[in-house]
Amino acid sequence: MAEKILVLALPGIGDALLATPMIELLRRSKPDAHIHAFIMFTSTREMYEHDPYIDKVHHYDFLNASKSGALKFVSDLRKLRFDISINVYPQNRREYNLIAFLIGAKRRLAIRYRRRDPQNLSWLNTDTIVEDDLLHCVEENVRLLTLLGINHELREASLPPLRLNLASKHEDFRDEWCREHNISADMPLIGFHAGTALFKNHIRRRWEPEKFAELAIRLTNELGAKVLLFGGPDDADANAVIRARAGDSVLPVETKSILDSAAIMRCLHLFISNDSSLMHFAGALQLPTVAIFGPTNETYVHPWKTRYKIVHTGIECRPCFVYSPKPLTCYRKDPAEHFLCIRAIEVEHVFGAAKELLQHQGTLPLSSSQA
Repeated sequence: MAEKILVLALPGIGDALLATPMIELLRRSKPDAHIHAFIMFTSTREMYEHDPYIDKVHHYDFLNASKSGALKFVSDLRKLRFDISINVYPQNRREYNLIAFLIGAKRRLAIRYRRRDPQNLSWLNTDTIVEDDLLHCVEENVRLLTLLGINHELREASLPPLRLNLASKHEDFRDEWCREHNISADMPLIGFHAGTALFKNHIRRRWEPEKFAELAIRLTNELGAKVLLFGGPDDADANAVIRARAGDSVLPVETKSILDSAAIMRCLHLFISNDSSLMHFAGALQLPTVAIFGPTNETYVHPWKTRYKIVHTGIECRPCFVYSPKPLTCYRKDPAEHFLCIRAIEVEHVFGAAKELLQHQGTLPLSSSQA
């Protein structure tokens, strides 16, 4: 009988996307297995339902459900009698480990945190491996497969890209949207994502929207670029600030589908983003990316398998972020310097990185000093 494997990708869509190389390698090694995914967000469901390596997607919105309803859903999954479950990295908080335990696969795979691990109940899993601070999240997920005897070189060049499958309906939407908004291919087309997740104080990872607005004006006036503004409901306030300050320098992209947004992103010459899920979408689409990092660690989550520039301050205390249930906190003694790592990044730093990437790909001519 074919093995039944459940991939638990319950956190945000960015983490789910970073698990797609592992899922591809799992499918290659176990072509006859029934691979299911268990997810919590609608956008993740949309992405995984278009993934050819996943046989079935189970979706449950824990954030807006009753405890009794959640317990019943998990109980129904338990009845499917999975042979293996995999908690994708960095999903190792106690809630996720408890859910995996209740589902009751014979073997439950997970990464153990180096910090605050016992209170996260990782001992509820049957097979674990300790996280490595020198590895990217994609590589950590692939390491989990070694617990199943599946070994791959942990090197970016040797591992698959992030996988984002767009259907013809998404491409058709993109084409119609570009026609309606007179998007031309003869100008640099640049996407912005000024948002991040909001949970656990992660809003402090955001570069100020006022600086995004100033950047948009410079890209428009100095480089002749068109700036498209991406983001979902959680990003509405930041995008409103940018639109109010930048005016016609930005064009908001408002869609009902994350894959429709991804299809529009495919038209871009460059993407500029905080450390966010859409930064990883840019990587999946192999878009040159300027990634703005404050307290989080680019080693864990730099754009995967695409050309990129990381912009950060180089302040001595960064990166300070580690994966744990604890909200993001700044440890600098002077309150006036809290999260200086992100606040001290100037528009000129990001503008310079954007210009360099555009010149490298030939979207902009080299200046006489660089030719």
